[in-house]
Amino acid sequence: MDNVLIEASGIDVSFGGRQVLHQGEAKVGEGEIVTLIGPNGAGKTTMVRVMLGLHTPDMGIVTRKPGLRIGYMPQRLNIDPALPISVIRFLSLGMSRGDVGHGFRHGVLRETGVEHIAESPIQQISGGEMQRVLLSRALLRNPDLLVLDEPVQGVDVSGQAELYALIRGIRDQRGCGVLMVSHDLHMVMAATDHVICLNQHVCCAGHPQTVSRHPEFVSLFGESVATELSVYHHDHDHEHDVHGDVISHHNHGHDHV
Repeated sequence: MDNVLIEASGIDVSFGGRQVLHQGEAKVGEGEIVTLIGPNGAGKTTMVRVMLGLHTPDMGIVTRKPGLRIGYMPQRLNIDPALPISVIRFLSLGMSRGDVGHGFRHGVLRETGVEHIAESPIQQISGGEMQRVLLSRALLRNPDLLVLDEPVQGVDVSGQAELYALIRGIRDQRGCGVLMVSHDLHMVMAATDHVICLNQHVCCAGHPQTVSRHPEFVSLFGESVATELSVYHHDHDHEHDVHGDVISHHNHGHDHV
């Protein structure tokens, strides 16, 4: 892939003598959505932290495209409930005034569908709204690569489908790469171009349909899950939610790069 934004290879990480990653690898190209999946403790967040430069691996190499701009959406953010702060003000925290003018902040909130809560206290917004605000904050840097750690956490099923559709739409409009972490197998299989299944090492990787049939995937998640996932890909002009209902596409086609 000539348009690689970021690539990690041979990543080994241990904490307190316990190895959490062995020979981990992942890469994301321009306009590509790559998702890390795996059980709890599989090393997904550790892999992301290594790729972001937040943790130095014991072994391995991470290469990034020169000048790469990364927008990061963390798994969770603890906000002091006693701190009165509006959504629009929250977006400016930790950013220089020149980087995020008022109009620019409103623009990213509009892009993620939550401009109407710009002046709302951030402690009073819903879980789904909070995820969109965190996504907006990641977009403020006009990133080449979006890194999203469990982006649909705390969001109901219909909201998850909408959020994944939004992420795909942002990818389509901006042409950025996306690296996601998820344990939500059903939704993510329809929302990604490439899946990397981790369980301290790379169990399998490839197109979602291929990965869902891989023996290591089946042994990790069970035959019933693998079978259920495989039927989601019988036709490439639509997708299904967890109830089997068709998820319509708005202004974008099927997302294969």
